[in-house]
Amino acid sequence: MEGVIGGFLCLGGLFVLVAGLGVLRMPDLYTRMHAATKAGTVGLGLLLLAVALAIPDITVVSRVIGTMLFIFLTAPVAAHLLGKAMKQSGYKIWQNKE
Repeated sequence: MEGVIGGFLCLGGLFVLVAGLGVLRMPDLYTRMHAATKAGTVGLGLLLLAVALAIPDITVVSRVIGTMLFIFLTAPVAAHLLGKAMKQSGYKIWQNKE
């Protein structure tokens, strides 16, 4: 079980790191939002799953489930609303120079 928990922690940390690097390195708002939302949500989900497996107490597991539901529901909605607001404001999408 410790190996599974360690694997989830390492994989979750990797996803969170990729999300952070994506926010720093992507060229425009839409690709940054995608990197932060997708990789960040999966990374946080894996980290929370590792916590639930490491501490199998009902109070910890219920808080992990509540936090995961909150993040899985709010992160995509927030990214969608931010993208919609930027589109309405006339934000120009990054284009390749060929």
